[in-house]
Amino acid sequence: MLNEELNHIINDYDQFKQRINEQKQNPFNLSLIEQINRWEISSIEKIQQKAKDYREYIIKSSQPFINDVEMKFKDLREQIRQIHQENEFNEINLNYFRNQLMDITKELNNSTNLSIQQDSQSFINEISIISSKKSKLNKWKQNAITVAAGNGKGPELNQLNNPNGLSVNGKKNIFIADFWNHRIVEWKYNAKKGQIIAGGNGKGNRMDQLNNPTDVIIDQQNHSIIISDQGNRRVIQWFNQNQQILIENIHCYGLAMDKNGFLYVSDWNKNEVRRCKIGENNKGIIVAGGNGKGDKLNQLNNPTFIFIDEDQSVYVSDKDNHRVMKWTKDAKEGRIVAGGNGNGRNLNQLSAPRGVIVDHSNQIYVVDCENDRVMRWCEGKEEGEIVIGGNGKGDQSNQLNCPRGLSFDDEGNLYVVDWGNYRIEKFEITL
Repeated sequence: MLNEELNHIINDYDQFKQRINEQKQNPFNLSLIEQINRWEISSIEKIQQKAKDYREYIIKSSQPFINDVEMKFKDLREQIRQIHQENEFNEINLNYFRNQLMDITKELNNSTNLSIQQDSQSFINEISIISSKKSKLNKWKQNAITVAAGNGKGPELNQLNNPNGLSVNGKKNIFIADFWNHRIVEWKYNAKKGQIIAGGNGKGNRMDQLNNPTDVIIDQQNHSIIISDQGNRRVIQWFNQNQQILIENIHCYGLAMDKNGFLYVSDWNKNEVRRCKIGENNKGIIVAGGNGKGDKLNQLNNPTFIFIDEDQSVYVSDKDNHRVMKWTKDAKEGRIVAGGNGNGRNLNQLSAPRGVIVDHSNQIYVVDCENDRVMRWCEGKEEGEIVIGGNGKGDQSNQLNCPRGLSFDDEGNLYVVDWGNYRIEKFEITL
């Protein structure tokens, strides 16, 4: 009996092994591939039919006009033939014929009042791949470690004064936009005090001064930092002690850089986000907002921090609309991916959001400033979840006070600018 049972198991094993080999040779889910193929064929057929209809319409609409021009041309030709036959003409006649011919030619060149208008709303149904397999969601210790300052408000090297934005490099060194101290401070890993790497020479608009910096990012390619010098309405690049203005006359707030080296800047006054190439000395192009202040999908209201993903989609903390917007590349309008249900503290609401980051699993992390917490949202979900804070405003290790900037290090530890407590908090990831 045992031998017989063993033979059954061996037989099942052989069959399963054969299935694995078949999957190796053809690993794709044929049913899903077939659905995608059908969608592709159907979409192409729709486009081809639309193009065919419009070509026929243009040809049909243009024909009467061309016939009219042809009649005028024939009439002019008959006049020329007649005067040439009679051999009685002068310079006035020639000028008249020349002008008539020019008019007819011009009319033919402008042969139609038709034009092409492109609509951003697609008539092709979009598809997307949805996995039912849930990705593992990270968690963090709820009691933070203070890794920078925490010694009260002040200008000393172990203090900060309402810090705003921050960046963390591969060595876990923290770069902080120290707003009211008008400086950028680097706090090395495990250091007891920071060091000034930009500004720190009083409030001003000289090249060695800053005025209420709001954000700072690290430009690894050029071994420099880029600063949103809000009070001076400029974006400035610092190489050690050398400075260069990248953009002037802009109400800058948040900064981001994509994998191609394009710089993105939010303008809180014009309610837009711009993309520009470093070194071209211009304001670039609008990639989000730019349609005035408002709460429509193509508008923003006081945008602050921004994030750019691998596809050059722009995520914007739309502060006074209490939402986070996502603008895909070349889109005419954005879509709400967090908040958007008014100002409040429910799980489907935000209150004056600030720092925003999207991880590799497309989970959106946003600083819910006036609710003193950090939220995680999955695009398409109606509610977010609290990952940090939410324990009331305070200065305990599990509390925040009007947090602003947000960053991760390479290990996934979470850093939060605790604005009202004049400190940087590190929440360690739990594995």
